[in-house]
Amino acid sequence: MDVLIMAGQLMLSLSILIVLHELGHFLPARLFGTRVEKFYLFFDPWFSLLKKKVGDTEYGIGWLPLGGYVKISGMIDESFDREQMAQEPQPWEFRSKPAWQRLIIMLGGVTVNFILGFLLYGMVLFIWGEEYLPTKNVEYGIHADSLGVELGLQDGDQIVSIGSKPFEQFNEREIIREIVINSASSLTINRDGGQKELTIDEKYIGILSSHENKDKRLFWARVPFVAGEIRKDSPAEKGGLQVEDQIIALDDTPTPFFNEFSSLAKEKKNQEIAVKVLRNKTDTVVLNMTTTDQGMIGVAPYGATYFFDTEKLEYTFAEAMPAGVAKGWNFLSDQIKAFGQIFRSKIKASESLGGFASIGKMFGNEWNWERFWTMTAILSLILAFMNLLPIPALDGGHVMFLLYEVVSGRKPSDKFLEYATMAGFVIVIGLVLYANGLDILRIFK
Repeated sequence: MDVLIMAGQLMLSLSILIVLHELGHFLPARLFGTRVEKFYLFFDPWFSLLKKKVGDTEYGIGWLPLGGYVKISGMIDESFDREQMAQEPQPWEFRSKPAWQRLIIMLGGVTVNFILGFLLYGMVLFIWGEEYLPTKNVEYGIHADSLGVELGLQDGDQIVSIGSKPFEQFNEREIIREIVINSASSLTINRDGGQKELTIDEKYIGILSSHENKDKRLFWARVPFVAGEIRKDSPAEKGGLQVEDQIIALDDTPTPFFNEFSSLAKEKKNQEIAVKVLRNKTDTVVLNMTTTDQGMIGVAPYGATYFFDTEKLEYTFAEAMPAGVAKGWNFLSDQIKAFGQIFRSKIKASESLGGFASIGKMFGNEWNWERFWTMTAILSLILAFMNLLPIPALDGGHVMFLLYEVVSGRKPSDKFLEYATMAGFVIVIGLVLYANGLDILRIFK
C-alpha cells in the first residue's frame, strides 16, 4: 500500500506538470497560427491508451510514462517526421514562422514550469504557513548520531551557526545543505558553557551527499524519555508502562534523556531490567520488564515538539507570493551550485542522480497535500531547469539553435537539426535509463 501511495502521488504530480508544460508550447503555437497535430500525456509508440481528434489536433494519453509531447507541424523533434520535412514549407508550419515566434513557442513550456513552481511555493505558504522549531527553544541541546559524532559533535552541544550563517531554525538538513552546497567549513557550538568552533573537512561534501547517507541524521533534539506510543504486546506494555510516563532510570542508572536510555538498553539484550518512571509528574514507579533481542522495550517517545514550543509564520496572499518566489529561487540557486560541486568533483554525479523510485520516496508513504504540492513545486522547477539545458531534443537545445539563428541570421540546415536532435534524444534516454538503473542497483545492494 505504501508503494501505491508513493506511485500515485508521483504519477499525479508528473501528469499535472507534463500537461501544463506541453500547454506552454501549445498555446503560443496556436496563437501564432501554427498547427499542432498531437497533444499527448505520456508517449505513444505503436499505440495510445486514449485519443480523440478535435479540429487539427489529436489529444491522447500514451502508455509509456516517460514524459509527454506536442507534435507541431514543420518542426524537427523526437517524432523525426522526415516525410513532412521533405515537403515544401506551409504557412501554418513551425519552420515558416519568424525566429522570434519560434523562440517564444519553444520557451513556453519552461516558462509555465517556472511560473507554476513559484506559484505553488507561494500557495503552500499562503494555505499552510511555515512552522518551525526555534533553535533557542531546544534547551537540552542535541543528541549526535554517528555522522554528527564524526563531524565532532557531542550530546548536549547547542549549535550557534554553520559557516557564517546563524542556525536559528532547528533543522539538521540545513547543516547538511550548507556543507554540501555552500562548502561551509566550520560549525560554531556552545559546549560546557563555552563557545567552540569545529572545522569541517572538505571530504564531508562527498560523504553527506552520498546516496548511502541520504536518510541518515547528524543529530536530533535531545529530549527526556516520555512514552508517546506503546506497542501492543511489547515488553513495556506487559510491564505496565503507560502513555505519558517519563522514564528516568534503568537499573538505578539515571537516564534523563531518551538517547541515554536507548544506548544503555541495547547493552542489555534479552535481559530483565528495572525501569524507573515518573507518573503524573509526581509519582515514582519501578516497573520490571525483559528487553527484546534488539535491546528495546517497544516504546515510541514523544518528539521535540512535545517539549519545546514551535513558531509559525502566517502569510497573507500578498506576502506569500513574493516569499514563494524567494523560496523557489533559493532552490534553483542550490541546484546550480550543486552542478558546480559536481563539475569540481566534490559531489559524485552517480550519488546525486536518481530515477522514479528515488523521486517517489520523496513524496512519502502518506498522502499529505502540503508535502504533495511542495514536491510538485520542486519538480516543476527541476523540469524547467533541466529542459533549459542546451541539449538537442530538449527545449534548451532548440532555444540554443534559435538564438544562433537570431544572432547570425543563418538558420541551421534541417539535416543538421535532425542529426543533432537524434543525438540529443539518445543522450536524454541514456540519462533516464542510467538514473533508473542506479535505483535498481540500490535496491539490491
